[in-house]
Amino acid sequence: MPDHVAPEQRPAGPGPVPLTTIAREWGRIGCVGFGGPPAHIALLRKLCVADRQWLPPDDFEDGLAACNLLPGPASTQLAIFCAWRLRGPAGAILGGVCFIVPGLIIILGLATLFLAPRPPGWIAGAAAGSGAAVPAVAVAAAAGLIPASWRRASGAGNPGTRAAHGRWIGYLVAGGAAAATVGPWLVIVLAACGLAEVSARTRLLVRLRPPGPGSSGPGSSGPGRSGLGAVLLPLAAAVPAAGGLLAVAWEGLKVGALSYGGGFVIIPLMQHDAVHTYHWMTAGQFLSAVALGQVTPGPVVQTVAVVGYAAAGVGGGLLAALVAFTPSFLFVLGGGRYFDRLRASAAVQAFLTGAGPAAIGAIAGAALPLALALVHLWQLGVLVLAAAWLLGVRRGVVSAIVGAAGLGMLAFAAGAPVG
Repeated sequence: MPDHVAPEQRPAGPGPVPLTTIAREWGRIGCVGFGGPPAHIALLRKLCVADRQWLPPDDFEDGLAACNLLPGPASTQLAIFCAWRLRGPAGAILGGVCFIVPGLIIILGLATLFLAPRPPGWIAGAAAGSGAAVPAVAVAAAAGLIPASWRRASGAGNPGTRAAHGRWIGYLVAGGAAAATVGPWLVIVLAACGLAEVSARTRLLVRLRPPGPGSSGPGSSGPGRSGLGAVLLPLAAAVPAAGGLLAVAWEGLKVGALSYGGGFVIIPLMQHDAVHTYHWMTAGQFLSAVALGQVTPGPVVQTVAVVGYAAAGVGGGLLAALVAFTPSFLFVLGGGRYFDRLRASAAVQAFLTGAGPAAIGAIAGAALPLALALVHLWQLGVLVLAAAWLLGVRRGVVSAIVGAAGLGMLAFAAGAPVG
């Protein structure tokens, strides 16, 4: 088959996949996808590649790689991409909605319990316990991303291993410091690290191989300094002064369009806005919101729906989720056919090589403000146990948060303060 055929025009399998099948299967994954992106990716690969053979393995891996280059929830974008490859725009929209909605319903239902003005004591205990585990979850998430990012720093197209690793460490530290101290402006730091890596690679390659006639460097095409920087920096700086639904929508946009490296990257910014700027929720309630995003099925960035609920009820939660997930649909519908070019762009690869370690540092750095939000001494004990569970014996996030919630209920039963 000619290489120029657009991906959505290539045969995806033995025949067209009915929309009803897409709705059923993507909805099923949305219901059972506990465990975050790794679980979602495994379920999608099993469905589309191994069991039904709808997609060739290479197409699936290419789609996954491209989604990891984009801001926003990568596993959600992969779910939309796979459905788009099977049935075009209609399949993408239907599959994405069916993947997102089950977890959204569950998390908003739980939000009504956890954020009630006077929740039952056992609910308050569960919320306080699960929230105490969240800083450990952040550190564990960052630790899991380090090996691949370190290897990428000295990979193909990035000569000078020692210098590359030195820059990697600098980006990591910058991201961690920004998350711990200047949360609202974290995205600017991530963008700056990405652009710094583009510049460093350009200078190095020019020194090693001066460009000849018709040649181009890493920054000559793709969303390089003039593209990604022009989009990210103004968005990050445009903090609205007004509250209400406009602020809720803006919060959703930041989560959906600016969260490189996963949902935890945007946590410091959300925490600052929700707790300190708009006073939508207390620090303890925000910890509960993050915990709910980790233990419910579907995308973990649905934490923003809990923030929206705290701001403006169910309508605010739905608005925040709608705005947060819209960029993912737009990325796939508007750019899915160009994903192969995105993956091949030297400028994009360089940007992500710089922004990636900064995002990992930001995830780890988010643990500090999250830990400072703990108010009861017994929560520190839960935090230590969660850290041992996640980092010591390397067990899963869902079991850690559920276990911490159980300890919180036991603390309430023993008479410990939970409010």
